[in-house]
Amino acid sequence: FTMSKSCLVFLVEGFEEIETITPIDILRRAGVEVTVAALGADLAVKGRSNIVVSADTTVDAVAGKDFDCVLCPGGPGTKALREDPRVIAAVKKNGEAGKINAAICAAPTVLKEAGLLDGKKFTAHFSVAEMLPDLSKEEVVVDGNIITSRGAGTSVQFGLAIASALVGAEKAQEVSKAIMYVV
Repeated sequence: FTMSKSCLVFLVEGFEEIETITPIDILRRAGVEVTVAALGADLAVKGRSNIVVSADTTVDAVAGKDFDCVLCPGGPGTKALREDPRVIAAVKKNGEAGKINAAICAAPTVLKEAGLLDGKKFTAHFSVAEMLPDLSKEEVVVDGNIITSRGAGTSVQFGLAIASALVGAEKAQEVSKAIMYVV
């Protein structure tokens, strides 16, 4: 019996719903234990399209816990993620432990803020190209323990790439088939 892999997902006001829910769903289908943590005290968090999502817990409640992956979704809420020392500490901790940090859309700027993109290949949304001048044009980039993706439209590939890194390509392929995502 192997311990199931774990992933922490930050939920902040103005999160991009597709970029957040899609990887959470894919990872849970793949058997990953996903913990959705709200930045504030309120577990009900409103996304950019006014869809309210209920977090499992708060960032404060999971502080210091170990996760195999930390995922930062994009959207207008990314700035709050980037400016939150708890978020920066969590991604730095994962980076130093050689564990996975995943970020999509504008959120690779969070990894940059934490000093984790130096010498790494990555991608992000075109809107943050000024902050991240070396953007790859690929939809998903996996470079060591850093997984980045471009935006809402690449969320399925992003989720599958994280699943593959955490639980293996075979399991990711099963989920891909089950959701009719044909590559």
